[in-house]
Amino acid sequence: RIGERAPKEKPTQPALRQARQGPTDEAQMAAAAALARLEQKQPRARGPTSQESIRNQVRKELRAEATVGGSTEAPGSNTVPEAKEEGSAHLAVPGVCFTCPLTGATLRKDQRDAHIKEAILSHFSTDPVAASIMKIHTFNKDRDRVKLGVDTIAKYLDNICLHPEEEKYRKIKLQNRVFQERINCLEGTHEFFEAIGFQKALLPVPDQEGPEEFYVLSEGVLAQPQSLQRHKEQLLVAEPVRATLARQRRLFRPSPMASQFELPGDFFNLTAEEIKREQRLRSEAVERLSVLRTKAMREREEQRELRKYSYTLLRVRLPDGCLLQGTFYARERVAALYAFVREALQNDWLPFDLLASGGQRLSEDESLAFNECGLVPSALLTFSWDAAVLEDIKAAGANPDSSILKPELLAAIEKLS
Repeated sequence: RIGERAPKEKPTQPALRQARQGPTDEAQMAAAAALARLEQKQPRARGPTSQESIRNQVRKELRAEATVGGSTEAPGSNTVPEAKEEGSAHLAVPGVCFTCPLTGATLRKDQRDAHIKEAILSHFSTDPVAASIMKIHTFNKDRDRVKLGVDTIAKYLDNICLHPEEEKYRKIKLQNRVFQERINCLEGTHEFFEAIGFQKALLPVPDQEGPEEFYVLSEGVLAQPQSLQRHKEQLLVAEPVRATLARQRRLFRPSPMASQFELPGDFFNLTAEEIKREQRLRSEAVERLSVLRTKAMREREEQRELRKYSYTLLRVRLPDGCLLQGTFYARERVAALYAFVREALQNDWLPFDLLASGGQRLSEDESLAFNECGLVPSALLTFSWDAAVLEDIKAAGANPDSSILKPELLAAIEKLS
């Protein structure tokens, strides 16, 4: 019976009798049987602890794979790469970077907010109106509160333009309840009023002993109401200043390592505490293997898994074997990848397609997000000419496998290591 529970082949009866002759062998077989029972309750109890291995194992277990270690990757995806610390010599990309729209500077994720704030503040010296508007929309995170405050300021300015002869509209009482609740609570609003021509003044209030503080519009601005209208429109249509994701476009020579990715930790939308929590939940995931789930349930679980990634690193193998690489948001649309590739082509008007590893054409629905296509957190795709274009290339006697990229990209080609 002990032999039947052992993880090895079922031994013959003589072997069993021989194994029981000494206490040392019997103890070893008892230990083996205990280990087998543990493995039946919790397969791979000493499971992987790295971030990528945890994700792979949970995904496999939730899909109730019959074979331990099997692969059920989505078309176009690769084995989930391990998150590495930034600074590693073999990272596929050093980290996620962003571009400041005001200065053009390339920033790490931990630098972007401070840099943008500094850029906006420095803008006050050249254009205080624009800087104050950027501050209102960027420094205040509650978008509903910002909209309410902006709409209230616009109403103040509309009243002045509609009733230029009425003095009461040119004065705004700072202690007014509406002003305090909707405007005073927002960063940048005082700078905006002062930049468009309001000045603070202490004015007497009827039926009140002491004066109160008001914003009063200067006479010079009142003579040019069109400027107030222009500033109001600027305020209403403005958006928060946000750093844009840097594609970090790179071109590599043909390499057998094309499908190998080692990503920095900021590609994963997980904190250290969340990683520890996943490790604790592994045993629960194993227990759910015995629960019968429909295909729809499994797909929902897979989608929850994919939401753990913030970014994806994509490579496109070109006809000459070279690899074009770029960084994208995990929830960006496939159309963004087509635009990225098209920008690199010498003839960007020629139709082409991109194929996932299973031959799936991504152009079938360019509105899908990368995480919906299984292209996160990394994937290798293949460039394919449109059939009609390929026929024309061959008819012209040209080599369809020759380089199709812009010369400036080829000049910066690298070796993938």
